[in-house]
Amino acid sequence: MIANPAGPTGEPRELVTVVATKDIVADDVAVVELEPAKGERLPAWTPGAHLDLVLEPDLVRQYSLCGDPEKPDAWRIGVLREADGRGGSVHVHDRVQVGDKIRCRGPRNNFPLVDAAEYVFVAGGIGITPMLPMIARCAARNRPWSLVYGGRTRASMAFLDELAPYGDRVTVRPQDEYGHIDLAAALGEPRDGVAVYCCGPAPLIGAVEEYCTAWPDGTLHVERFRAAENVLDGRNTAFEVVCDYSEMVVGVAAGQTIVDALAAAGIAVPTSCREGTCGTCETVVLDGVPDHRDSYLSPQERVSNEVMTPCCSRSLTPRLVLDL
Repeated sequence: MIANPAGPTGEPRELVTVVATKDIVADDVAVVELEPAKGERLPAWTPGAHLDLVLEPDLVRQYSLCGDPEKPDAWRIGVLREADGRGGSVHVHDRVQVGDKIRCRGPRNNFPLVDAAEYVFVAGGIGITPMLPMIARCAARNRPWSLVYGGRTRASMAFLDELAPYGDRVTVRPQDEYGHIDLAAALGEPRDGVAVYCCGPAPLIGAVEEYCTAWPDGTLHVERFRAAENVLDGRNTAFEVVCDYSEMVVGVAAGQTIVDALAAAGIAVPTSCREGTCGTCETVVLDGVPDHRDSYLSPQERVSNEVMTPCCSRSLTPRLVLDL
């Protein structure tokens, strides 16, 4: 399945939003609420979904929706300012103002809330954002759930007031007060029927992944803001890509990405993150074996080799046939 509803050769539909509010709610965290511009209508979304914000023609970034899916006329995002990041968060903090128009793509949901008997949420820093609507959904449905929320300091942790009414279901653990999150206390013993959701810095995700190796398959669901460590590394050799729809054969040089090679041949594949985290470029594989270097596909999807992310992944075979 290709994630882009507009098809593999066209950009996802864009719509224009207006910045209704912008507030600094914690150290280096801005919360922005977007409303539809005149003549636009915001598409529905589900907990775990994210938006692509087109901040500049060459500056597209993904942010999780953290508002209320039942509020059809507003989208809310939380943005952590990262001075050493790739420029998107600094742009939002320093340049975006109330009244500005921002083009958006989506929403898309690569981190959906699955049906489970019990939920355990583990959030680090701005990783709390996709979990807020998930928690609200669990609470509305009277599903058992708990959250452990860590951050550098209490002042850096956004939405604490919003979480306070949930009482002892929420455990707040600023690192300067408690150290690292106690995963044994947060998760307990392996058991069936539990969905564990984790979002936050790479070290936290790695620790939760290691802890959950003893749990039933499919228990853990993660969303990353950056590519997993070393996942983009590997041997880069030349290969060919066959575009099944057009029957065009495109050579991919060593060190060249598939999407760049295709673009040079006049075939546009929608991309955003360019490091295999957002799923924008997900493409069906018809033949050949991909060299998966993404941080987006599940282990089962990688083993099946039915889809790949051509923004960063390569080929283990001399030729790949893609549904393009």
